[in-house]
Amino acid sequence: MCGSSRIFGMSTKPIALTSQQLRLLAVLALINFVNFAARQVLIPLVPFLRDHLHATDAQLGSLQTWMLVVLAIASFPFGYLADRFSRKAIIAVGIFCWSIASFAGGLFSTFLYFLIARSLVGLGEAAYAPAAQSMISGAFPQERRAFAQAIFAAGMLLGGASGLVLGGVLGPRYGWQSALFVVAALGILPGMALLGIAEPPRGPRSEVVPILRLLSVPAFVAMIAAGVCITFSSVSLISWGVDFAVNYKDFTVREASVSLAAVTLLSLVLGVLAGGYFADRLHRMFSYGRIVAVAVAFLLATPFLLLAIQSEEKSTVLIGFFGASFFMSWYHGPVTAVLHDMMPRRAHATSIGVYMFTTQLLGGLGPHIIGKISDLHDLQVGLQIAVAVMVCGALLMLLVIHFIRRDGLRHPILDAFHAEPGD
Repeated sequence: MCGSSRIFGMSTKPIALTSQQLRLLAVLALINFVNFAARQVLIPLVPFLRDHLHATDAQLGSLQTWMLVVLAIASFPFGYLADRFSRKAIIAVGIFCWSIASFAGGLFSTFLYFLIARSLVGLGEAAYAPAAQSMISGAFPQERRAFAQAIFAAGMLLGGASGLVLGGVLGPRYGWQSALFVVAALGILPGMALLGIAEPPRGPRSEVVPILRLLSVPAFVAMIAAGVCITFSSVSLISWGVDFAVNYKDFTVREASVSLAAVTLLSLVLGVLAGGYFADRLHRMFSYGRIVAVAVAFLLATPFLLLAIQSEEKSTVLIGFFGASFFMSWYHGPVTAVLHDMMPRRAHATSIGVYMFTTQLLGGLGPHIIGKISDLHDLQVGLQIAVAVMVCGALLMLLVIHFIRRDGLRHPILDAFHAEPGD
């Protein structure tokens, strides 16, 4: 245990990162990359699916919604198991699930069967995300936690952008099924890379925290409420972004997929790394500094989103999405770091599982609701509503700050458990 602790940097003193830490982070970021490529490849395929499956916008929106529902429900047990059993084994299960589900989706030509296949893609993220994030926080010192989680999230953002390009290029030329087959085959790469990494150490099983005890922490509950709003808005904007550009801004499917991916790719990567960096800097000054970074970033993203939605010029639309993507991507690293800062190591995966269960289950209704608004009224109005919900999420982060200032970053109700080695 002592040797493993030195390898993975469990000390809270600033130390140079080791090759083992960097390798672990690179492999887990690769897994995040491939999973989100499989998840986002569907977005530019929406116009083809509308014709092939004879689906309404509400039905097409439900593809993302039901995938997030499955992700949410499965996150709860997978997070629970990841704090008790092998995290590598659970991640391997996730890779298998999303690869098989992606491949199966390309075989179906009826909406119901396609919906079932796409929903099961959510099992992949549900299995690997809590376990992977727990491994990262266990491998890196606390003061670098947000930046390490931000690099992991960068894999997600790069993968999502690559999925958009892949679907936008392959769909019109080779058929929408080809894009699903390709992302299914890509699942082999992270599966092989996973074999060569070691699990970081974690606390004894006596540190496992009952779920009801976790839900007794007010700051944790407030973060969940904020996360529901943020998830609702972000997945709605992502799900309908390409279709909105095609039908409202005169982009072609290929043009929308490639240009939006290219413009947002740089902003997302810069944003998630900037968010992790500044959040860690603010954390050194205030116990709630990472939450301040997230709240401010979402408020700064709002005018850029409104600019993109309301502008008629293609260049202005892309500028708006660039600015919005930069600030919205600040969220990923700091939020995971704060959740882990609050909890003992043996509750890291469980807390993420509970967080994902609620935010994805409720926030995942966003694409379907926005699609319904599009059917009844107008997609532009629906996206403006999504922006308003995002602002509510940013304001709820202020409530998280209040509870942390009142109760401390580690609530007294968890005093019976060890939050960090050496505390």
